[in-house]
Amino acid sequence: MRRMAMMIGVSPGAVETYRQLHAAVWPEILDLLGRCNIRNYTIFLREPENLLFGTWEYHGTDFEADMARIATDETNAAWWRLTGPCQRPMDSRVDGEWWVPLEEVFHLD
Repeated sequence: MRRMAMMIGVSPGAVETYRQLHAAVWPEILDLLGRCNIRNYTIFLREPENLLFGTWEYHGTDFEADMARIATDETNAAWWRLTGPCQRPMDSRVDGEWWVPLEEVFHLD
């Protein structure tokens, strides 16, 4: 199992829309995440800075293949068309990143 985390901003005025979308995540999206070995997925919001922090556990053996499966799923593409405009990528991101990955520096079970 691999613990992972990421961060992104929320566009001004989009916090409530983002909350509403995630209060009723489509069952197909939840199923896709499970089939791609994502468990214990949580997104936290920090206001007033409007930052999102996501954390999850990856329980698979081929992370790149599972992420490609998520990225090419048609239902997920429709979900991202709704959530994407709510998000404001970090200035520090590199090419190909939307959410920026975070480095784990401490963990206690």
